Amino acid sequence: MDKQLLLSAFAERFGQGGTVYASPGRINLIGEHTDYNGGFVFPGAVQQGIMAVIRPNGTDTVRAYSMDLKDYAEWPVNDPKGPEATCFRFVYGVARELIERGVDVKGFDTVFAGDVPLGAGMSSSAALESCFAFGLNDLFHGSISKWDMVLAGQATEHKYIGCNCGIMDQFASVFGQAGKLMRLDCRSREFEYFPFEPKGYRLVLVNSCVKHELAGSPYNDRRRSCEKVVAAIQALHPDRKIETLRDCTWEDLEELKIKNEELKITAEDIKRATFVLGEKDRVLAVCDALNKGDYEEVGRQMYRTHEGLSKEYEVSCEELDFLNDIAKECGVTGSRIMGGGFGGCTINLVKDELYAAFTKRAVEAFEAKYGHKPIIIDVVIGDGSRKIE
Repeated sequence: MDKQLLLSAFAERFGQGGTVYASPGRINLIGEHTDYNGGFVFPGAVQQGIMAVIRPNGTDTVRAYSMDLKDYAEWPVNDPKGPEATCFRFVYGVARELIERGVDVKGFDTVFAGDVPLGAGMSSSAALESCFAFGLNDLFHGSISKWDMVLAGQATEHKYIGCNCGIMDQFASVFGQAGKLMRLDCRSREFEYFPFEPKGYRLVLVNSCVKHELAGSPYNDRRRSCEKVVAAIQALHPDRKIETLRDCTWEDLEELKIKNEELKITAEDIKRATFVLGEKDRVLAVCDALNKGDYEEVGRQMYRTHEGLSKEYEVSCEELDFLNDIAKECGVTGSRIMGGGFGGCTINLVKDELYAAFTKRAVEAFEAKYGHKPIIIDVVIGDGSRKIE
């Protein structure tokens, strides 16, 4: 994103001045739909992100312009309803959540834009939330922690957007560091940085350009399935502390299959839980493999995750399965859906010598079958939320 272009747009609309903030989108090497189940995820921030110019305006009104959508809105800071357009509801929600956490947010002017591909599963929404959480806390002399910023972003999704997301996306956007991935324990919030500069390999996203929408029922239905399974296992074992699927075992799931009818658990619910328990194991297997420098094992686990997301969690689509098959045919080390599903990208761990042939084949075969070209996105792991000096 061009900082000078953003500053010029701000000056044209609101006059000279303003402070520039940025927050990145993210990739997730492995660990999908595990964050709201108390499991592990393995994300990293990317160089693409959201950038905003923000300046207090001395009033109680927020005036905001989205360069990407060429849309403008304004609203009182304490408006109980807020703006209707989704992009502005993210800004509105973050401001409200910061106020609840003790930050004295007043009126401000802002222009924002981004280069995170929309619908690609790279969490442009979390980048937007994190950018404003970081920026407003800084400008209005707040003292909230980075974790508070993460939770403010998550609460914005829950309360103002209608998407019951976990914390991975906002965590990666706020805490990211260049050249490092992070293993996050979504239950304890403990995390560890892992250097990720694999020699001889590169990470490549193939964006199917199939749009997905997570605010509707498909995402929330799967979350409810997981919660139903947890409640059923709690009923079978009231003596144990079972809060999420993280606390459940394969033995618990086998027991539930026998008693599922009396507990009103469907085969679909069990299938969803099967994916989550498997994914928890796969994330830990990838951590072990990275510690050993075994990228072939990392790749095998990525393929297993795709299979689970496609057949058990059922959040893939024909186009993403096609891209995964192309990756296998080309000898790509690992490939899977990335993000919530229902469209977006595959993430691919590709040997350097196979990169050109794979990307060429993916683009040509996909266009021949679906009538449009997918977009190749080379991944560079970047820094998290920050002020741009």
